[in-house]
Amino acid sequence: MSTRTPLIVNALGELQNPNASTETAGSLVQSSSDIRVDERTVADARASGLTAVNITLGYTIGDMEPYPHTLAEIEVWDGILREHRADLLKVLTAQDILRAREESRIGVVYGFQNAVAVGRDLDRVAEFARLGVRVVQLTYNQANHIGDGSMAPQNRGLSPFGREVVERLGAHRLMVDLSHSGENTCLEAARIAGAPVSINHTGCRALCDLPRNKTDEELRLVAERGGFVGIYFMPFLAASGHPTADDVVEHLVHAVNVCGEEAVGIGTDGPVTAIDDLDGYRATLAEHVAERRRAGVGAAGERADTFPFVVDLRGVDQFRRLIGLLERRGWSEERIARVMGGNFVHYAERIWGS
Repeated sequence: MSTRTPLIVNALGELQNPNASTETAGSLVQSSSDIRVDERTVADARASGLTAVNITLGYTIGDMEPYPHTLAEIEVWDGILREHRADLLKVLTAQDILRAREESRIGVVYGFQNAVAVGRDLDRVAEFARLGVRVVQLTYNQANHIGDGSMAPQNRGLSPFGREVVERLGAHRLMVDLSHSGENTCLEAARIAGAPVSINHTGCRALCDLPRNKTDEELRLVAERGGFVGIYFMPFLAASGHPTADDVVEHLVHAVNVCGEEAVGIGTDGPVTAIDDLDGYRATLAEHVAERRRAGVGAAGERADTFPFVVDLRGVDQFRRLIGLLERRGWSEERIARVMGGNFVHYAERIWGS
């Protein structure tokens, strides 16, 4: 393996210690106030080589009022960053990612996984941008008033209001993230957006035919228009629900073949810190999956025995292990550096500015 560690940007991940939040680990709705960013979280992130990560905050699912909940979540994370100012840096521009690396800090990108907090007030987009949000995923798995998610059976695409949301997000230079979106929502948003869009965490449906994965048509369109595609470390990468590190490599290879090596990256959808007690976690996971199913927010491919991560690609060595596998696949150092973080930075420059 190369001794040089490339810049590593996780286009969708977590920054927390999952072992320190066991009292809420099985809850359907996770609040940022329950997240534990402790010494181990920071130490593990540093040890992994992580440069920056797009975290999820704000309303995603649940019975709370989306807008006030989202504002409260932003306040929580602002407090976390103040508490850990020597270790964490709020990312507002692409240059901040490079600055984080220069200052030996971890860049933190504020992102939504559901845009319902916009409500019917487009002026909230400007407010969220002012508060530091930089990534807005339009839908979660289900449909909302903006468009259909990946599990919405009608696959209707964007609503008329959703088209206005896409336009307004572009006007305020926020990333339009189409992860979790339905196929027609993704295709329509990519076509009408004034700026390139992204799919920050997904897999390739050509390799595993599940709704959370994207078709070649979606991947190609996003890439052709200057966008970004991140491949996740999730159970949807394999029909068995138990993907390995080799499956992650196969999806990365396919995505590069479809999109080109300048459009693909990683969006693991998980933390750096590994869960220590996997056996204990299994019972929690089974109830969590069942609760998601009852609430109508789960995705095809989620089962009681499917971990939301790749078992042999987790913990502080996950990025180094992936790099080693890509090297053995014959990828050049330059291509690996692009996929591990360089492509996201270049995409961020196009959207947020340098």
